[in-house]
Amino acid sequence: MEEENTESTENIEDKKGEFNITLKKDQVWKYSTFVLGAIIVIAAFVFFIGGEDNPSPANGVVNPPSGVPAKVSASVDDDAVLGDPDAPVTIIEFSDYECPFCSRFWSQTLPQLKEEYIDTGKVKLVYRDFPLTSIHPMAQPAAEAAECVREQGGDEAYFEMHDKIYGNQQSLSDANLKKWASELGYDIDECLDSGEFTSEVQADSRDAQAAGGRGTPFFVINDVPLSGAQPFSNFQQVIEAELAA
Repeated sequence: MEEENTESTENIEDKKGEFNITLKKDQVWKYSTFVLGAIIVIAAFVFFIGGEDNPSPANGVVNPPSGVPAKVSASVDDDAVLGDPDAPVTIIEFSDYECPFCSRFWSQTLPQLKEEYIDTGKVKLVYRDFPLTSIHPMAQPAAEAAECVREQGGDEAYFEMHDKIYGNQQSLSDANLKKWASELGYDIDECLDSGEFTSEVQADSRDAQAAGGRGTPFFVINDVPLSGAQPFSNFQQVIEAELAA
């Protein structure tokens, strides 16, 4: 049986007596739709601001340089270097091979940095590991696999493996890490299985947190911190200021 009545009446009683409130059903529907729409808009806003899978705000573009940012201390340690070791500006990247924002930096911003600053000898990039193991279970083994390749082939080989991993981020597994290394000419099976570089990667993570990193990617440019998958222009602003100093 289909209800055809377009009105509903609600009786509300208080101590002073009785009165009636009459609402049309189409009005109730309109107000309910408005409230539901507002909830959806707010939820979508929170989702996109918060990032894809890392609860830290450092996953989005949240910290563009402005004024004079506070300096932090971060060591290059003995990690892989891309570019001229004597370049006047050093970018230390603390990153996670399973992080989508790190992949975004790799695909969208690093090529510009490489063309304009790294290949011209003005900047060197030092890649250090910051695997967020609680949400990215393959980040730690991926970092160790890259270190295993570096042990055999040096920094150039490291960045070849680095590119392989980011280029195939959706297919991360121990078997694929070994396969990708093999495609580059390196057998890392024993190295990866033994956990030879586990402590090295963990030490990088501690250094990242000590420098103020709370999410990935996290950068330190000549002691100037920059958090998140920032656009090229934000890196350029800091780099140019450092070159002019």
